[in-house]
Amino acid sequence: MALLGEALYHDTLLSGDGTVSCATCHGLETGGVDRLPVSTGVKNQRGPINAPTVYNSAHNFVQFWDGRAATLEEQAAGPVENPLEMGDQWPEVVKKVAASESYRPQFDALFDGEVNTATITKAIAEFERTLVTPDSAFDKYLKGDKAALTEKEKRGALLFAESGCTSCHTGSYFGGESYQKLADSYFEARGGEMTEADNGRFNVTGEEADRHMFKVPMLRNIAVTPPYFHDGSAPDLETAVTIMAHHQLGLDLSKEDAAAIVAFLGSLTGEYKGVPLDKMASN
Repeated sequence: MALLGEALYHDTLLSGDGTVSCATCHGLETGGVDRLPVSTGVKNQRGPINAPTVYNSAHNFVQFWDGRAATLEEQAAGPVENPLEMGDQWPEVVKKVAASESYRPQFDALFDGEVNTATITKAIAEFERTLVTPDSAFDKYLKGDKAALTEKEKRGALLFAESGCTSCHTGSYFGGESYQKLADSYFEARGGEMTEADNGRFNVTGEEADRHMFKVPMLRNIAVTPPYFHDGSAPDLETAVTIMAHHQLGLDLSKEDAAAIVAFLGSLTGEYKGVPLDKMASN
């Protein structure tokens, strides 16, 4: 099923004008993102928010920045009908997929010939569950390879914990387990008009307490997924670390300390199919 999902994931057939696939905004060779502040969809329209990485997304407790999808299947269904993303309608997509000679045998074998939104998204989600990235330098260090991390990376790991970063970036994926509020001071310092996307989870619940509340992103592979934050406003990791420390933790990091934390975060870059993501991203 994952092989079918992989084909669908890369197929522009799922978009209204045949130009956009899941991989357009979540390229596997570029860290599972598109490296744009906000994504570009059909008819070159700009979306409202930065594309999260697809790698390890199966281990998020919810999907999307605002948590509006509980599962990968629900997430996969959303972009197809978003007019700024894939700009199609599911009944039309189902017709196109069902008419494809290359897909018909696979749906026959896997779903008794049933081609519908549920079977298409189930296949895509099954593929996405394979997109895990083990064997980072940090993983190797934890398994006993004390030479896997540099002294700078080790110092960065200590600073990361001591500074309070782990209060939000929890668990083995360093995030993806909770919602946290982005400080009002962040938006004041950023400037510019507030957008609907800036509301975060408020857009889902309508609860004032959820305004500016976002799913905490995982930090595995963070070094290969610029730019950063929901609005893509931080062009590089040092900027992102410095901003987060200031607005979320009340800390003004020295350049040396910020650089050490960045070095540690770089040690969280894992491998996909035996290839380090930073090597994939550089090709």
